[in-house]
Amino acid sequence: MAVVRCWNCGRELDVPLPVGRRESCDHCDADLRCCRGCAFYDPGYARECREPVADAVVEKTRANTCDFFRPGGGAAGAAADAAGAARDKLTRMFGQDTAGARREGESEADAARRKLGELFGKKS
Repeated sequence: MAVVRCWNCGRELDVPLPVGRRESCDHCDADLRCCRGCAFYDPGYARECREPVADAVVEKTRANTCDFFRPGGGAAGAAADAAGAARDKLTRMFGQDTAGARREGESEADAARRKLGELFGKKS
């Protein structure tokens, strides 16, 4: 048995290895042996897979029989971690929060005007 994180809901599951084609998450019923749950899944690569000789799979969330499948701990979590790391790096570089939160009671349009003013040195 191995602990595998569901790519869809993030829940940790005890699953026998190798992960079977019919294995699914007990919580959300997502297929576990699919591209989205694989360590090689990466939307930034051709065919969204870092394994160069793997066959192309159209439905990334459906079970498949790819011989290169390796449980990957949940692609959604990895993507969120990468985005968070990038946001933290920008904050360290520029010394400000890059999220651009609005002030209390401020409309979206007013926030945009304020940000433009800050960018071009005008006081709001």
